[in-house]
Amino acid sequence: MATINQVSSFLCLHSNISSSSSSRRDLARSSIHFPKIKTKNSTLTTLIPKIQSNIGLVEEMEFSRISPNSKHNPKVSPDPKAMEKLYVLLEAVLDRVEMHKNVGEQRNNWNSLLLTSINTITLSAATMAGIASAITSLPGAPLEALKLASTFMYLAATGMLIIMNKIQPSQLAEEQRNAARLLKKLESEIKTKIAIGNPTLSDVNEAMKKVLAIDRAYPLPLIGVMLEKFPAKVEPAVWWPEKRRTSAKRQDDKNGWSSDLEEEMREITKVLEFKDKADYLRLGEKALKLNKGLAIAGPLLTGLGAIGSAFLASSPDNSWAMVLGVMGGAMASVVNTVQHGGQVGMVFEMYRSNAGFFRMMEESIESNLKERDLESRENGEVFEMKVALQLGRSLSELRDVAALSSRLGSDIEEFGSKLF
Repeated sequence: MATINQVSSFLCLHSNISSSSSSRRDLARSSIHFPKIKTKNSTLTTLIPKIQSNIGLVEEMEFSRISPNSKHNPKVSPDPKAMEKLYVLLEAVLDRVEMHKNVGEQRNNWNSLLLTSINTITLSAATMAGIASAITSLPGAPLEALKLASTFMYLAATGMLIIMNKIQPSQLAEEQRNAARLLKKLESEIKTKIAIGNPTLSDVNEAMKKVLAIDRAYPLPLIGVMLEKFPAKVEPAVWWPEKRRTSAKRQDDKNGWSSDLEEEMREITKVLEFKDKADYLRLGEKALKLNKGLAIAGPLLTGLGAIGSAFLASSPDNSWAMVLGVMGGAMASVVNTVQHGGQVGMVFEMYRSNAGFFRMMEESIESNLKERDLESRENGEVFEMKVALQLGRSLSELRDVAALSSRLGSDIEEFGSKLF
């Protein structure tokens, strides 16, 4: 009986010591061994298993006591509605990328197939007109059949060429290529927001506006909403939504911005305005004028060829009819090859898109500079690096261009972009 009391008091002693211990890890690592206690008749061996080391379990128990909203667990659960809407937008963007890619390939095929067909028809009509003019004096020659065939083929080529010049397939293909590229960029932005986590409804609305802006800038249908292929004035392409900033008081945190960086960005904006964008608008004007001239000359020459073919051997002196019937077709083939084989419409769209790119950069810089709340701006250092990368320059080169613009003003000869 005395032995049992001794064991009981020994257990109580160890229990009190363990409860007053200040470190759970010491308790987890400790092992309790009881000695053998002898009685008169036998030896009573009390075996108590060791307490195994389980630090991870103790830490997990401690972590579970921390509430999800405490400062020790700063991760906030994402908004499920915002996340779901972003996934819906991502699916729509992926679908649009595939549509623009397929339609762009189709319209590029239009350009090559229509050009080959029209040139073949035009040269065949010119050949028939030449043969008809050569056999006018031969009795029993199929003159009328050749005349009718040549005239009909010229008229068909004229109608097809008018339609082709109206829609400008090479320019349409370039529009779809631009749209697919911009949508892929938007797809990457949405995936980044999803990967980072915690998207908000403002992120959803911004992505939605970007999708709709690209739809307006590069429409898929031809009827009703097709872009004007021969505008009265060349304007930069606009594929981004209007940015609206709210005014607020300045805060102490500069968010990577400084007065020198703001001045640098202002000078870069001037360079883009007076050099890069102006140069591409000037080139766009030239490409537009050339495209207009060729679009008028092609159908005019095929029409003259049709008139010449119709009047072969109908007048005492049919030399003028022969010249129109043969030379009209030959010259029309050359004009069509230069216009559509050279893809003048695509070149014009490329210039217009490049001017739009520089306009977008200007608006991006100005929107950040006009924002008085520095926390609402993009981080200054990151923004400077992004501008430098978009212009194909290093940070030192970007600052050199800004310093040169500050000294020379509009007389600067250096362009802002080195990419294109």
